[in-house]
Amino acid sequence: MDNGERLRQNIEKQAKRMVQAEKDRPTLLAQTVFLGTLALMFVLPVVGGAYLGHWIDNQLTGYSYRWTVSLLVTGLFVGGINVYYYIQRH
Repeated sequence: MDNGERLRQNIEKQAKRMVQAEKDRPTLLAQTVFLGTLALMFVLPVVGGAYLGHWIDNQLTGYSYRWTVSLLVTGLFVGGINVYYYIQRH
């Protein structure tokens, strides 16, 4: 095999890689869905924890935000872990 043949094969190989990379590139819609999923995975535990904590605080006598703050912080932690593992998988 001479140098001209090897050069032609390398160029064909690179051209195929470029075409495949263009096909595999995510679209704007796919990127938007990915970011929306990340946002929901982070926000839902935070809002759910705050809501549940507020509900528990309202069921108890006295003026307290102990459960609201505790479950809000827990929601932040859980949401962060959700996002981290989702990004690791994808």
